[in-house]
Amino acid sequence: MKITILGNNSAIPAHGRNPSAQIAEIKDFLLLIDCGEGTQMQMIKYGIKRSKIRYILISHLHGDHYFGLIGLINSFGLLGRTDPLHIYCPELLPAIIQAQLDASSAQLPYELHFHTIADSGERRVLVEDAVCRITCFPVDHRIATHGFVITEKAKARKLDLEACRQYEIPQYFYKRLQAGEDYEQKDGTIVQNEWVTLPGLEDKVYAYCADTRHTLSFVEDVAAADLIYHESTYLDADADLAILRYHSTAVQAAELAQASGAKRLMLGHYSSRYKEIEAFEAEAKRVFPNTVASFEGMEVRV
Repeated sequence: MKITILGNNSAIPAHGRNPSAQIAEIKDFLLLIDCGEGTQMQMIKYGIKRSKIRYILISHLHGDHYFGLIGLINSFGLLGRTDPLHIYCPELLPAIIQAQLDASSAQLPYELHFHTIADSGERRVLVEDAVCRITCFPVDHRIATHGFVITEKAKARKLDLEACRQYEIPQYFYKRLQAGEDYEQKDGTIVQNEWVTLPGLEDKVYAYCADTRHTLSFVEDVAAADLIYHESTYLDADADLAILRYHSTAVQAAELAQASGAKRLMLGHYSSRYKEIEAFEAEAKRVFPNTVASFEGMEVRV
């Protein structure tokens, strides 16, 4: 899985930074997480193939997280998209988008499917297929907001071909071995799976914590993630503003990462009051050393 940062500023574009948007690349498709103003231009700038976007996740209805969505939906139609598009979002968003489409008499050449997440707060599986799992969890923001956990499923177990031949396992059973099954020989002897296979790659887990005031209420949802993205709107000197405006500081993001057992932390959603972002990483690293401050165009392998 690869994450590309398209926007990492809060509220408004400033200092060459754009509002929130990220791309997760999983196998042969893309997943867009939030879609602030200017997201389409950022996609063009960083070579994102819009046609490969299969799912869109919208964390909440503050404009810096979805004002670019209607333009992207319309562009898909103008570009001749025919594949269905699935959007996972707050309850009010479908009506907002439909009103915009109706106002312009837009006729989309593809199916647009909305899957709403209850404003009361939900923890559930949004997508489950052979390649990935996407779940949501509530955070603590001024309006109903959810974070997301994206899991790229591990590849099947690897065959030890020499061992398979030694135990005389027929080739038609190889796929079942890769799925973890044991093999029963003709005389009833059980060949344990681990005797003839090697572990495949482990699941890769990316947690997107969205806009939130500092809380450990979702620490179990993001536990042991390979990479956590957590907003760091403010530096520690402005912690009082973070509380007042339902946001977090870089230090608080690091505390969440530490408590969750995450492997790495990525910061973003910087307030426009700060022109430079180096201090965010420096403050967070004092608590959680494996931290990086995101910048636009940044690509991170999970």
